[in-house]
Formats: sequence, C-alpha cells, structure tokens
Amino acid sequence: MNDAVSTSAPAPVRRRARVRAPELTGKGGWLNTGGKQYALADLRGRIVVLDFWTFCCVNCLHVLDELRELEERHRDTVVVVGVHSPKFVHEADHRAVVDAVERYGVEHPVLDDPELTTWKQYAVRAWPTLVVIDPEGYVVAQHAGEGHVHAIERLVAELEAEHGARGTLRRGDGPYVPPEPEPTVLRFPGKALLLPGGTFLVSDTTRHQLVELAEDAETVVRRIGTGARGFADGGPGEASFNEPQGLALLGDGTSVVVADTVNHALRRLDLASGRVTTLAGTGRQWWQGSPTAGPAREVDLSSPWDVAVFGGRVWIAMAGVHQLWTYDPDARTVAVAAGTTNEGLVDGPGAEAWFAQPSGLAATADRLWLADSETSALRWVDPDGHVHTAVGTGLFDFGHRDGAAGQALFQHPLGVTALPDGSVAVADTYNHALRRYDPSTGEVTTLATDLREPSDAVLAGDDIVVVESARHRLTRLRLPEESVRVEAVAHRTRRAATEVAPGRLRLDVVFQAPAGQKLDTRYGPSTRLLVSATPPGLLLGGAGAGTDLSRELELDPAVGEGVLHVSAMAASCDDDPANEYPACHVHQQDWGVPVRLAEGATDRLPLVLAGLDAEADSGTTTDADPPGRG
Repeated sequence: MNDAVSTSAPAPVRRRARVRAPELTGKGGWLNTGGKQYALADLRGRIVVLDFWTFCCVNCLHVLDELRELEERHRDTVVVVGVHSPKFVHEADHRAVVDAVERYGVEHPVLDDPELTTWKQYAVRAWPTLVVIDPEGYVVAQHAGEGHVHAIERLVAELEAEHGARGTLRRGDGPYVPPEPEPTVLRFPGKALLLPGGTFLVSDTTRHQLVELAEDAETVVRRIGTGARGFADGGPGEASFNEPQGLALLGDGTSVVVADTVNHALRRLDLASGRVTTLAGTGRQWWQGSPTAGPAREVDLSSPWDVAVFGGRVWIAMAGVHQLWTYDPDARTVAVAAGTTNEGLVDGPGAEAWFAQPSGLAATADRLWLADSETSALRWVDPDGHVHTAVGTGLFDFGHRDGAAGQALFQHPLGVTALPDGSVAVADTYNHALRRYDPSTGEVTTLATDLREPSDAVLAGDDIVVVESARHRLTRLRLPEESVRVEAVAHRTRRAATEVAPGRLRLDVVFQAPAGQKLDTRYGPSTRLLVSATPPGLLLGGAGAGTDLSRELELDPAVGEGVLHVSAMAASCDDDPANEYPACHVHQQDWGVPVRLAEGATDRLPLVLAGLDAEADSGTTTDADPPGRG
C-alpha cells in the first residue's frame, strides 16, 4: 500500500459531529485481502465506508452496485469494507460468505462477522447500513437503506479536501486482492429452462451470460452474451447482461424472456438466431414515485428475479420492491399486479398483499406459485389476483421442518417447480434441499438433501434437474417415490432483541439531509413513516401511516415481546435557488426490530435513516476539534 501523504490546498473546515469508530472484529476473518487480517488502525489516513450487508438481502445487493462507481472514482482515497452480518443461519457459514463475495462480484475487502460483533459495536439495526469513517478514525455519518451513495460521495469530496489540508489523508493502493478465478463450465447459475428441443438454457449469473447445455445437462452447446457486465442488445457475441436470473418460454415457443436482474430489465432471446433485444425496463432502478404502469421500455423496474407466463401475461417476481408485476406482450406494457412495496407477509387482494423478495415463480392452469424468499414462504396467486400463503409465517421464522403446512419451515427458498401430480417442488436454498408441498394433503416433505444452494429445478421426463448454484452445475435426480426423513430444526433471526420499556416508547427515525440538500416539500410532506407490529397486539397505539418521523408508541406489557416493523421515507433535493430543476433523491428503509419489554429499559428507540443520532452519542466531538480528542 502506498502511504504518500496528500498535500492538497487548504479548505474551509465545516463543523461535523463525529464519534470514535469501534474496532472491526469478525470471527470469520477477512476476505479479498490475500489472507491479510486488518485492524482499523491499518486503514488510518483513508476514508473508510463500512457496508453492513448480508447476502440474502436484495437491498444489500443494490448497494453493492451503487458503490461500484464510488469505489472506482475514489480508488486512492476510499476503502470500502463489507461487514457481512448474517440474518439466516446459512449465512453464518464461512464457505457461503466466500461464495457470495464471488457470486456478486464484490471487489473490496470483506469482514466475515458471523456473531454480529461489529454490527453490535456500531449499533446497526438494518440491512443494508453504510457508515463513513474519516481518516482520523471517527464515524462522521451513518445511512440505512439504499440510495445514499450520492450523499456519501459529496461527503467524501469534503473529507478529501479537509484532511488533505490537515495532512491526515493518505493516498495509494487499497487492500483489495482479487481471488483466483475457478475454471468451471458454469459459475453460480441462477435459473434453468427446458427448451422444446430437449436442451437446457441456464442463466450463468456470475458470468453474465446465458448458456445452452445439451440433453446431458453438462455439454455446452452455445453461450450468449459477452461475459462482461453490460446492457447491450445484439447477436450472441455482442449482447450483454448483468447477473441474469429467471427464464420463461414465450407463447410462440421460439423465444425466451429473461429477467436481467441487475440491469432492471426484461430481455428477449430469439432461440434460432441467438439475438437479444430488450422488452421492458430502462436500465434504471425503480424508486418510490416512479411510474407503476405504462409502455414497457419507458418504465423503471427493480431487480426482476424470475418470470413465468400465467393468464396470457408474463408475471415478474420484482424482488427489489417486494411486488409482482406483469408484462403484456401484445400491448407491450408493464404494470404492478400485487404488492404494496412494504416488506412482510400479508395475504388478500393483490393491491393489499405484502411480499418479501419474491424470487421464484411457477405457473399452472389455475395458480401462480411463488417462492417468497425473505419470509421463507411458499405462496400463490389465484386467477382473480388474490394472494394466499401455503407455507410460512413471516420474516423471522425459518428452519427445516416437514409435516403439516401450518408448522412446516423453509429457509430462504429461491425456486418453485410445478409437478405433474399437482404438487410443487421448492428449491429450499439455504437448507440445501429440494422440498415438496402437496395442496391436496397440506403436507410438506423433503425430496432430496445434500444439494448446495439449489436455486431452481426443471422437469425432464421422469427426472427433475436441479440448479445447484454453489456447486456450479445442474444435477439430475430421479423424482423419488418416498420422502427423505430429516431432523426438524427451527430458527429465528440471529439478531438479539432490543430491550425497551413497556408502555410509552418514543420512536425517532433520524434523518439529516445531506450537505447541500434540503427536504423536498414542493409537493407536500417529504417524509413518511409506517409502523406495524408482529403480533399486532404488541402495539396498543401508534400503528399506521403518517408524515412525522417521530412517533409515540404504546406497547402492551402483557405481550412481552415481538417485532416492530418500521418503514421510513424522506425526499431531499439540491439546495440551489438558481436551479429550476434540482436533482432530487429518495431515502428509504424498512426495519424489522425484535423487541423485548423489560421494566427500567429505554423508552426511546432511535433508527438512523441518514446522519448521526445526537441524543445517543454523548461523547460526540466535531472535526474542528484538535485531532486525538473524543
């Protein structure tokens, strides 16, 4: 690492609250550093951005993509450190973290923190959360959710100028060391499709390609796409994708619709020529306030993860906004079909239903089945658009348990496949298993175990071909006549509950508009707060929607514990009176906060959307203070 001291011209110092950054500790150690273990002191002189993430979380994946340009533009001053903080039990497996870092193209050091040690030290409450540490080792900003990188980049520019003037900024190469590439035919494949001629089309997600395999599910027939991240139409050697996932055969049988996930687009593959065109999406990610219907090429999408043809339309598992959308191939339009964008498990009419990262779809004549991954649930949509849950209870309960659907458990399933007898197979991804749900009996069984992160499956005659994503292959299994017996295991989310006082609890969502911006009140209130609870009886008062980011809640002492669901949004715009059309930004985050009621515990719950919680940081200094204080 080059530690030459920067000698930028002096810049005016803006007073900024900051607190000493805790040490970076994780039992799993460091990845992407060539084997070197780092302490925070080793990064002194750099601007450090901590990205608290977990690989199941689509919002975390969005932030990984947002950070790429920041990392490239400020490569000699900024070090991004991913702090992997697991939600699911499988995510605490070090090998799974290693896989995820490669799978999603993470090109910065990652600290594997399976016991959430650093998460707790930084008082993080949500995935994703970004924390900015200045070159002297002080926390100067915290942001929860997506869409904050524009504000962080502005802060980075300020810190570069200020610490360049002080002589405390060190420029040079960062600590990232890329891993050695592995020579496999596929690399973390996502979904598969049986083509009319008996071959298989596979989304080779990490290599940004589609691969056609022969009937043996091993031999490569052809590759479609350049193999580099991109968004370009054209022939098989010219087109480019960005982590493609879902595949569905269109009605004419001659073309396939592709969920091009990180491009936020639907693409069309002509099977005869291999030519790729764009059906829907702009390449930009959908944000609150964007259109939810209209001409397909003019409407933004958000991480489409799977597709299926049902009722004459292409249904889209829009994982990025927890919704189902549809694409009409005749009208060439898209529209929201179900989901409110709130994250959770709520059944009912499509407009009122809640999902949590729908990631797998399968259509039959009268049902659209879906794997709702973050609620570890199997759900379905009827022809009238009503949403039902077959298996699953919510965001925080998961495991591997067979039996009656009401008590059966999955762990973050990503795929679902309709079987000939009316039952469905579920790619139970984090349990490394293929499961089966039979609607006629209401029973869940296990078909196969010892798979490695299965993400999809397709029928091929009497066999079922499973996408073993973390083994980089398709695996052919004979559909078993008897189920596999497994030991039942139940889990809850790994986060410890926050102790709060029974009765009145003040909820404060902390939001400070980034430097050079102000709240956007041109069209009414610029903030929104939605609060609910599981179980609902936990909240005697304070549930519902409003525009104030602070609210008095009333917690029922008789309930004892539960989860507070908090969704907050704030809109800010550039504060420049001379600019008639200022750039505006939406800051949004959903929290699920496990709480336990205890006498004498805190009566205030702060959740940081952007900024620092001044009330919690009694040791706060400002960066106009002499170095070393705090």
